[in-house]
Amino acid sequence: MSKEEHIPLENFPSLTPAQMEEKALEFYGKIQNRRSIRSFSDRMVPRGVIENCLLSAGTAPNGANLQPWHFCVVQDPATKAEIRKAAEAEEYEFYHGKAPQDWLDALAPLGTDESKPFLEVASTLIVVFAKSFGVDQEGEKVKHYYVNESVGIATGFLIAALHDAGCATLTHTPSPMKFLNRILDRPTNERAFLVLVAGFPSKDATVPNITKKPLGEISSWH
Repeated sequence: MSKEEHIPLENFPSLTPAQMEEKALEFYGKIQNRRSIRSFSDRMVPRGVIENCLLSAGTAPNGANLQPWHFCVVQDPATKAEIRKAAEAEEYEFYHGKAPQDWLDALAPLGTDESKPFLEVASTLIVVFAKSFGVDQEGEKVKHYYVNESVGIATGFLIAALHDAGCATLTHTPSPMKFLNRILDRPTNERAFLVLVAGFPSKDATVPNITKKPLGEISSWH
């Protein structure tokens, strides 16, 4: 196997320590205002915004640069309605028997239940699929590495990019999610990682009154 060609690193920013701190604080100022919402308007997100945010997601670091992800953008009303119906069926089972009581107790302050109208109301659903393996031009399997980690990082990039572009988001993970392969006609080597709802808040949108852990609780220095 030949060694991958390497090229010079270009366009890496050269910043002073003060500039670095300023940019880090500026980004924190933006991202700390991100909130998951459940009340969306039907206002459409421009296609170009979604496409550029997907390009940002596609730059995420990943195992062996095999990029084991696929993003299905859903804006068709009939398809969104079908996804909602299937998701709510799974969610009903979760809230009425599958979920242990401690999990339900943890969710109670957030006010969630099996009703998921945002899947139909929000203009855009982005279903993130993880590819367990690839298929080359000869139809042979190509092993993928660190799939969950890679797709998780790419999804984080996507959420941050959408927020920076002015979109509200919500991560949704009905379980199981095999119905998404059927509805969106995705191959068996892909599995749904999550549904990312993207759009704009409704005029009456509210969010839980929660806080994030301080730096001292989420980090340590050695």
